[in-house]
Amino acid sequence: MKMSEALKQRLVAQALAEGFSKARVTTPDSVPEIAGRLAAFVSDGRHGQMGWMAERMNWRGDPGALWPEARSVVMLAESYTPGHDPLEVLTQPDRGAISVYAQGRDYHDLVKKRLKRVGRWLLDQAPGEIKVFVDTAPVMEKPLAQAAGLGWQGKHTNLLARDLGNWFFLGAIFTTIALPPDPPEVDHCGNCTACLDICPTDAFPAAFQLDARRCISYLTIEHKGPVDEDLRAKLGNRIYGCDDCLAVCPWNKFAVAASETRYSARDDLQAPPLAELADLDDAGFREKFSGSPIKRLGRDRFVRNVLYAIGNSRDLALLDVAKRLCTDPDATVADAARWAVERLGKA
Repeated sequence: MKMSEALKQRLVAQALAEGFSKARVTTPDSVPEIAGRLAAFVSDGRHGQMGWMAERMNWRGDPGALWPEARSVVMLAESYTPGHDPLEVLTQPDRGAISVYAQGRDYHDLVKKRLKRVGRWLLDQAPGEIKVFVDTAPVMEKPLAQAAGLGWQGKHTNLLARDLGNWFFLGAIFTTIALPPDPPEVDHCGNCTACLDICPTDAFPAAFQLDARRCISYLTIEHKGPVDEDLRAKLGNRIYGCDDCLAVCPWNKFAVAASETRYSARDDLQAPPLAELADLDDAGFREKFSGSPIKRLGRDRFVRNVLYAIGNSRDLALLDVAKRLCTDPDATVADAARWAVERLGKA
């Protein structure tokens, strides 16, 4: 066995020992097709307000340009499989539905620390340099993960794997150390269209394509200002993200349990009462979501989402809650409150 192959096997073992669910290796030049795909996505305007996707497209579309000295990319998966049915809350209109990944601690911090530990271990074994990334740099993690054989991008454009389902985070270690690459994974979706069929807003123009402007995760997290009125009713009670397309994937029968207990859902975030969330001021919002990825959203955008959910609830007990916010200092919140009052008035 070559020394580099032996090192890779030990690296994978170390990654698993640190808590990662899976680790594979590819090269920075393994995804030449993504530059064209990204350019077409942005050209069609499907990125919406996510201007950062158009910025530095030379780096995002070419991992080799991000760090020319890198010779290998180690892609790692970390499971956050929920211990409950994430779709159950959708049957409780007076409660808010929060995406599973945001019900516990912020994954950015947890995954990055784990990546750094694995990276430091690698540098103890061989001379070189590393850079670690967790969804915070112009890195196309999903195509690189498929090229590394970690999984494949399903028809919902998210990554899934035959041995993990699709409840996992991705992390990347770029390194100047040359490691033998793994073979890429291929599509195993077959004729299944469960993820496409369940989407409330028809955000998939076709299989393997996403129009972010209609995606509930985008609308509730990335989109600033009022959401188009024809989409508000389709949000239901989803106030931060959406798990519908992930939750119905048949490959989840092979999902592995999360090893990190801090990803476990907080009791107060599995199905929080909309009335309590709507009353949060800025200080209360920051206190409640300390250590959560939701904190990045800010109080105004979050309460906007809560008011859309209140408007969709058909629960007249929430009418006074919405009325109190019709004069909110934030214009978008006030607009959402007036919309909710009007909707409840028709209930």
